[in-house]
Amino acid sequence: MRRRAWVLRGAPILLGLACAVALSPAQASGSGSAGAGATSKSIARPHRPAYVPPIKHVFIINIENKGYEETFGAGTASPYLAGPLRRQGVLLNYYYATAHNSLPNYIAQISGQAPSAQTQADCQSYSKFVTTGPPVAPGHQAVGAGCVFPKSVASLPRQLTRAGITWRGYMQQMPKPCSHPPLGGPDPTQHASVGHNYAVRHNPFMYFRSITRDRAYCEHHVRPLGDLNRDLRERARTPGLAYITPDLCRDGHDDPCASGQKGGLAQVDKFLKKWAPRILGSPAFQRNGVLIITADESDSPAEDSTACCGEVPGPNAIVGSGPGITGAGGGRVGALVISPFIRRDSWSTTPYNHYSLLASLEELYRLPKLGMAAQEDLPVFGLDVYNGRWHR
Repeated sequence: MRRRAWVLRGAPILLGLACAVALSPAQASGSGSAGAGATSKSIARPHRPAYVPPIKHVFIINIENKGYEETFGAGTASPYLAGPLRRQGVLLNYYYATAHNSLPNYIAQISGQAPSAQTQADCQSYSKFVTTGPPVAPGHQAVGAGCVFPKSVASLPRQLTRAGITWRGYMQQMPKPCSHPPLGGPDPTQHASVGHNYAVRHNPFMYFRSITRDRAYCEHHVRPLGDLNRDLRERARTPGLAYITPDLCRDGHDDPCASGQKGGLAQVDKFLKKWAPRILGSPAFQRNGVLIITADESDSPAEDSTACCGEVPGPNAIVGSGPGITGAGGGRVGALVISPFIRRDSWSTTPYNHYSLLASLEELYRLPKLGMAAQEDLPVFGLDVYNGRWHR
C-alpha cells in the first residue's frame, strides 16, 4: 500500500488509495492506431498505481530559463500564467530542473538520460553520440560523448509507440516536420533571426536516432505547432502525449526577440493566452486530460544550480562539475499541473524534478521507467498532485 501526502490551501492531508484503474493501449491514445512507424513489437506493461487517475491525454509545455520566483513570484511579468491559469490547477512549488544548459533537461524529460559535456553546451554541433563502453548504473546510462543517441538508447516516444499509444511533438516555427541539421554538421538554429525562431535544442526528439533515422515515422510524429489546432478538434485525433515547444521568442528565452519586440515572460503570457484555452477547452482534455507547464531550467548556472530528489550526475557530465555546471542541478523552476482530476488553486510542496516527470508519465501510461526515472527513491506524482475527487 502506498500513501501520499498532499497540501491544499496550506493544510497537509493524508489520503488513502483509490482503486487501481487499468488502461489499454487504444484507450490511452484516444485512438486505435499508433500512426506511421508503428511496430508490432509488444512492451511489458506494469500495473497502473492506484493513486494515478485515468488520464489519457497529456499536454506538456516548456518555457525557457525561468526560475520559480521570476515566473510565479510577486511582480512577475507573466500575470496570466501566475494568476488565472495558475488558479486552475496545482502548483508544484519545489519542482527542479535537472541540468544546465537547456538541452539536457529536454532529454531528461523523454529518456532519463543524464547530461553529457556536449548536451550541457547545447550541442553546437549536431554530433553523433559515440559509445565508449556498456551502459552503467544508475539508470542504464549511455557511456560516451556526443549529442544524438544511438538507436539502442530507449526513449519515451518509442515506448509509447510499442505500447500502441499515440504521441506528437509540436514545434513552433519548425520549417517542416522533423527538422534538424545533418548529422555531424553545425546547428544553425542556436540563434534566432527575424522569422526563424525554431531551436533544434528545444526539440528533444531530434536527439534520438530511433526517431530520426526513420524519416516517415519522424515526420508523422514531430510536426509544426499549427497542426495542434487540427488535432485538438476531435478527441480521437488528439495524441496520448502532446509535447509543445514554443519558439525562442514565445518561450521567454530571448529578450528582446530577434524581431526587436519585447520578449521574456511577456511573450510566454501571450503564447499561453492563445494556446492554454484551446487545450483546456478541447474534448480530449475535458474528458481525461492533463496540462503540465514548467521551465527547462532556471535563469542560468550562476543564478541557481540547485537540485532535489537525490539527483546524481551521469557518467558523461562536464568533468569537475555537476549536471548544473556550477552545481548539482538546474535550479528550482516550479511546475503547474491542470486536469479535471486535480483540485483548482492547490499546491504541493513535495520536491520533484524532470526525472520525476518522466517517471510519473510512465506510471500513467503503464510503461517501464527509463534512465534516471527508474531510481528507487525518486518521488513521483501522487495524491498531492492528483488531488481531486476522482479517487473517493
